[in-house]
Amino acid sequence: MTTRWRLQGSKRRWGSKVKKIVFILASIVIVGLSIFFLMRGGKEAPKFKTEQVARRDIKATVTATGTVNAVTTVDVGTQVSGTIKYIYADFNSPVKKNELIAQIDPALFEAQVEKARADVQAARADLKKGEATLVDAKRTMNRERELFSRNLVARSDLDTAETNYETARAQVGSSKAQIKQLSASLNYAETNLKYTRILSPVDGIVVSRKVDVGQTVAASFQTPTLFTIAEDLTKMQIDTNVDEADIGAVAVGQNAEFTVDAYPETPFSGKVAEVRIAPTTIQNVVTYDVVVKVDNPEFKLKPGMTANVSIIVSSKKNILSVPNAALRFMPEQETQRGIHEGNGPRGSNVWVLDRAGKPKRVSVKVGITDGTYSEITSGEIKDGDRVIVESLEKPKDQRPALRMF
Repeated sequence: MTTRWRLQGSKRRWGSKVKKIVFILASIVIVGLSIFFLMRGGKEAPKFKTEQVARRDIKATVTATGTVNAVTTVDVGTQVSGTIKYIYADFNSPVKKNELIAQIDPALFEAQVEKARADVQAARADLKKGEATLVDAKRTMNRERELFSRNLVARSDLDTAETNYETARAQVGSSKAQIKQLSASLNYAETNLKYTRILSPVDGIVVSRKVDVGQTVAASFQTPTLFTIAEDLTKMQIDTNVDEADIGAVAVGQNAEFTVDAYPETPFSGKVAEVRIAPTTIQNVVTYDVVVKVDNPEFKLKPGMTANVSIIVSSKKNILSVPNAALRFMPEQETQRGIHEGNGPRGSNVWVLDRAGKPKRVSVKVGITDGTYSEITSGEIKDGDRVIVESLEKPKDQRPALRMF
C-alpha cells in the first residue's frame, strides 16, 4: 500500500512538471507570435503623414503690437495760479467747445482788476489836470509875447513863460503814456481774471480729471494739466511699433486687422494712415511707428488698450498652396547625407510619395505666406497631390532596442 502511494505521488509530480513546461512553451509561442505580428503590422503601417495640395486664400501679414489712442487728445491746463473753487466736469463727461468745466477762485484777480482800473482813472484825472495847466501856460506865454513885443516885460519873463508851456505840454504827453501803460496793466489783470474760468477748447469727452475742489494749482514754471479731453472717440488710432526688418513691406493705405484683450474673439479692422520715419531704438532694436486709423462707432475701443495688429501687406485668392510643414520636411536619409556633405538640398522643395511608397523630392518656387500655408508659383505639383508634412517613424537613434529576456 505504501508503494502504491509513492507511485501515485511520483505521477502527480511528473504531471505538474509537464504542465509547467507546456505553459512556458505556450507563453513563448504567444509572445513570439505577438512580436511577429506587431513587427509585421508596423511595416504595413503608414510611415509618413501627408496633406493634400489645395487652392486657398492667403494673406501675407506683418504683425506688431500697439496702443489704442484717440486721434486728438487735448490736455487742458491753467495759465494762472490759485485754488480750485468749482469743478463742472468729471470723468467721461461730454463737453462742448468753450463750455465752463472748472473755476479758480477769482477773488484775488478781481481785486487786481479793480486796482488797475482805479489806476487808470487816476491817470486820466492827472491828464485832465495837466491839460488845464497846459492851457494856462499857453495863455501866459502868449501874453508875455504880446508884452515883450511892446517892450513892457523883460526877455527873461518871456523865456520863463515859454519854458512853463513846454513843461506843461510834456506833462500832458507823459500822462497820456501813463494812461496807456495802466490800461495795459488793466487788460492784463482782466485777462488773468478771465483765465480763472477753465473752458473746454474742443468738443469731446473728459478722459481724466487730475484736480479736486480746494486744490491749489501753481502755474509759475509750467502749465499744470487739469483735464484730458479726447476730441472724438468714434475715431481712434493705434500707434504700433513695426520692426525695421518688416517696415519695408508696410505702406499707407494697407488694410489691418487687430484684436484687443477685452474682446479676444472680436476682430477689428482699420487702415494704415501714416508710416513715421522717426526711428525708436530700445536695446539695439530699431522700430518705426505705424499709425492705423480705425472707426469706433460702438465705443468698444478705449484709450490705452493694447492691440495685436496684423497689417495685410499682400493678399491673393484661390491660389495653389502647400502647408509650410511640407516645405520644412526632409527624409532622415537626406538629412544625414546633408550633414555628412556639409550642406543640404538648395532651394524650396516638397516631398511626395512615389508608386513604391518612397519619398520623392519636387522642386517648387514659393510666393507669399501667411505663416501656415505658402503659395506655390511654379513646380511639378498640382491641385490634389499629397505632400509629406511629417515622418511617423522615429529616427534610428531614438528607436527603443528590443531586448530578449
